[in-house]
Amino acid sequence: MTVTLITGANKGIGFETAKQLLELGHIVYIGARDVERGKAAAATLGARFVQLDVTDDASVRDALATIDSSEGRLDVLVHNAGVLGDGAIDGPTALRVFDTNAVGIVRVTEAALPLLRKSPNPTVVTVSSSAGSFWAVNEPDRPEFNLPLALYSASKAAATMLTVQYAKSQPGIKFNALEPGTTATDMTAAFGIGRPPAESARTVVHLATLDENAPTGTFQDEHGTLRW
Repeated sequence: MTVTLITGANKGIGFETAKQLLELGHIVYIGARDVERGKAAAATLGARFVQLDVTDDASVRDALATIDSSEGRLDVLVHNAGVLGDGAIDGPTALRVFDTNAVGIVRVTEAALPLLRKSPNPTVVTVSSSAGSFWAVNEPDRPEFNLPLALYSASKAAATMLTVQYAKSQPGIKFNALEPGTTATDMTAAFGIGRPPAESARTVVHLATLDENAPTGTFQDEHGTLRW
């Protein structure tokens, strides 16, 4: 059975991705900062729970050690945890946004690499955003053009670049990033926009279930490769 870890999976796109991968027969570990919410989400889905705060090195190490002890490998890693960072732009906010959206990817990936290398088809998926695409934010017809989220956009540009660089440095592991589509989650509630998370999760699931010969180092949405 395929062993999958999803960060920030107690709600939204992460939760729906877990649900869909469970339906495909994966063993799914829901990673969440909040123990109570994470356990509740895992119980609802029939998944497994690990406490995982992507901004905390010890938490990340402990989570991967738990999976190692129980499974001995990791086949799929989904970087889903993220924060919006809207409101005032200042140093503390910038540090928090980048720590979660970009540095968190480094923490979890580095801790997971030894387990991913034990998989016959290791796959890493980064839930990024076209808000971090230079092309999209400079196209007047794109919704990203007027999106007032400088820190979120910059951190997602970093997340996509990290994905590409990991794909180059780890040729035996597939690394792909995606724009999930505008989704109605806690992060977008203030904007009153977005489709159901289950629809956006389908693209995550697609990239999480690629075969051994599939591309790596790409940035995609549900229609294919995106410029960025």
